[in-house]
Amino acid sequence: MKKFKLGEVKIKKADPQHLTDRLLLINLYITQGLTLFIGLIWILLQKRNPISLLNFPHDAKFVYWGLGLAAVMLVVDFILTYIVPEESMNDGGINELLFRSRPIWHIVFIAAIVSICEELLFRGAIQHSLGPYWTSILFAVIHIRYLRHWIPTGWVFLSSYGLGYVYIHSGSLWAPILCHFAIDLFSGLVIRYRREA
Repeated sequence: MKKFKLGEVKIKKADPQHLTDRLLLINLYITQGLTLFIGLIWILLQKRNPISLLNFPHDAKFVYWGLGLAAVMLVVDFILTYIVPEESMNDGGINELLFRSRPIWHIVFIAAIVSICEELLFRGAIQHSLGPYWTSILFAVIHIRYLRHWIPTGWVFLSSYGLGYVYIHSGSLWAPILCHFAIDLFSGLVIRYRREA
């Protein structure tokens, strides 16, 4: 039996252009599954009920908070695309690969999965323990593809802080979920139809 040597393991940067569509989707769904699992375990360790955390609100206040923040964030993002050099906002092409030829139903599905899993972990679990500031730092760090440039990293941090703010003021996890969903859906559809034009 051959012995495993840690020194023989080589890690090299993956070029997004070498990823197949299948591999990209597997990576996405595994990552989101882990995010959901960690979020649920963290919430349970806090002796809280994740199901009650996801109870749907009785009033529409969460819609105003979620869509209001989404509108503000999309406007700021639109402005940034005109004043910041394109290479500074580049995510390495991952979003292009993910959305450029994806069917609309799948873009909706991806946006829903990502928004629920990430908000359950970051706003539902981590923010409860660490507050919105440190949660936003962690949120920026997991969006590693943006860390090469300070502007998108700062924007991800501010976006996360905004999501934490609407969670606190709306009193519902559905406000940041709705905001996150709206932004991801809009961005995915823009990429999808910009490539067809």
